[in-house]
Amino acid sequence: MQGSLLTEIIIVLGLAVAVLFVFLRIRMPTILGFLLTGIIAGPGGLGLISAPQDVEMLAEFGVILLLFTIGIEFSLKNLLQIKRSVLLGGAIQVFLTIGIVFGVCKSFGLSYGNSFFIGFLVTLSSTAIVLKLLQERAEIDSAYGRITLAVLIFQDIVVVPMMICIPFLTGASGVVQVPPHLLLIKGSALIVFTFLCYKWLVPKLLYYVAKTRSRELFLLSIVFICFSIAGITYFLGLSLALGAFLAGLIISESEYSHEALGRILPFRDLFVSFFFISIGMLLDISFFLQYPGVILLIALGVILLKILTGSVASMLLGYPPRIMILAGFALSQIGEFSFVLSKVGTEYGLLTSTTYQIFLEVTLITMAMTPFMITLAPKVADIMAAHHVLPGLKRGLFRLQEELSPKKHLKDHLIIIGFGVNGKNIAEAAKESEIPNIIIELNPDTVHKEQAMGRPIYYGDATQEAILEVCDIHDARIVVITVPDVSSVRKITALARKLNPNVYLIVRTRYVQEVNPLYQLGANEVVPEEFETSIEIFSRVLTKYLKPSEDIQRLTSKLRSCGYQMLRSPSIESAAVCDLAINLPDFRILTVRLYAHSPFAGKKIEDIQMRKKYHVSIMAIRRGTDLILNPGAEDILLNDDELVLAGQTHFIDQLLPFLH
Repeated sequence: MQGSLLTEIIIVLGLAVAVLFVFLRIRMPTILGFLLTGIIAGPGGLGLISAPQDVEMLAEFGVILLLFTIGIEFSLKNLLQIKRSVLLGGAIQVFLTIGIVFGVCKSFGLSYGNSFFIGFLVTLSSTAIVLKLLQERAEIDSAYGRITLAVLIFQDIVVVPMMICIPFLTGASGVVQVPPHLLLIKGSALIVFTFLCYKWLVPKLLYYVAKTRSRELFLLSIVFICFSIAGITYFLGLSLALGAFLAGLIISESEYSHEALGRILPFRDLFVSFFFISIGMLLDISFFLQYPGVILLIALGVILLKILTGSVASMLLGYPPRIMILAGFALSQIGEFSFVLSKVGTEYGLLTSTTYQIFLEVTLITMAMTPFMITLAPKVADIMAAHHVLPGLKRGLFRLQEELSPKKHLKDHLIIIGFGVNGKNIAEAAKESEIPNIIIELNPDTVHKEQAMGRPIYYGDATQEAILEVCDIHDARIVVITVPDVSSVRKITALARKLNPNVYLIVRTRYVQEVNPLYQLGANEVVPEEFETSIEIFSRVLTKYLKPSEDIQRLTSKLRSCGYQMLRSPSIESAAVCDLAINLPDFRILTVRLYAHSPFAGKKIEDIQMRKKYHVSIMAIRRGTDLILNPGAEDILLNDDELVLAGQTHFIDQLLPFLH
């Protein structure tokens, strides 16, 4: 038995690797790859798996971990303070879709419970596929990307109430089998238990676990909390998935949520892959070949219905026709959470085997069509605009004052890893300079204290990919690594460079011999404490010999310029930088702020004649978030402009009094 299960896991994983490799090369969603793996390996395909129930057992863990991570990502505060646009747009799309599907199903003679349940299945869209496509197209922050994200968030949240409602839909009479008073007692007990865990039990437990700094103990504690609460809800007669979601919510409000998410994500991805593979195994290809016309017609009807409901939701939020169309097309598929609901509904007898097969076939078709629908949407919008379709809705029915931003996304920010003396000084400087930043720290006492003071600091191990992704490293400008552990510094440097090839990496290390390896791993700048200490001692020695401060600054700059290059492996680029400092020792590039009382404020560059009179060039002007490179003679210098100047040191020194 054990050998058979191991053999089947090996077959499934090997086939999944091959299929996903092909899907990634042709830029198709990985979920479709998992489903295709199940179709090939299952009884309807090559029959490689003789006992699909073994794979389904692993899939159950995937569902639990999936709901657990959803709970972590949607904190209680976000659920209580969620944007009006998310609630309104999501509710319109969900309830309108359920209502239309319910009416259609009733007209075909289905029961009330079955009709409502099919409405649940159809209304949900694929968060995984849609967000991946929007991110690849860099449209997640566009107007239609924001409304699409809002509806998807609402759908993910409403999955839990739908699961709770499933037992109420069973039976021909629709009567709930559990006595109302017993259901009330169980629900009240669950709410009290969840509050106690959220307020006291779990934060205290994780605090003492984190103090041990044991990764293994932290992971085991997170898994224990997840499965324990899931087991309690199951004992109360509710679903395991609901308990996992509540466990995620409990952890989400603690300072350990980022670390918990980072630890659990690899396991979630593995087991969720088994879930989608198990769904694919249930697909009967011969069934599609028997009724291709019916299945394709239903799939087309679902796509058109969801385009309609998504567009109506966007319209009622006040968006113009183009945004309505783009959002509607993006939401036109049935999503992965519908698979989760379908398995629960099947257990309660809400889907017959025939209806279930139709659902599987239709869902796969709508998912596969999603990339093409999103690509087609702008063309449809252009055609409708050219023919003046919906002319009375140029700005939507009404406009909401609230900006749709269901999740705060950092961009062009600074990530500080490690909150020791160096990290704290950098964070203070960033705060003073109003630079958006986020801090990752492994000391739970420090995190707890600093979070209470309002600092953007989170508990987490930055050697984990998920931790850096949660901190939006893909859109960060600079990452500063100040952790003392040599091994961790190397891992974080390599990982940060892999996740964002364009980010500027500044790394602090204690030892000179670490400089070259860190540069090879992708660091842009490495600051060894040993070398900096020697420069500081050297400057103090020169001070005691009463050397001029200008000479001390010039010599220390020269040491840093050439010294750091000597610590690195020889290269053409490094030699050029060092030669520049040697051959032009008096050349200087400096950024200064232009104040209102400066005689240059409000004047054109040509009127100042800075290059002619002062022998200094303005290389760039930073004005707020704008950067003007190589400014022309007609450009006007304004108050609070930051000027990037280049010239000989003594000329710049002569010019500075006129700028301040």
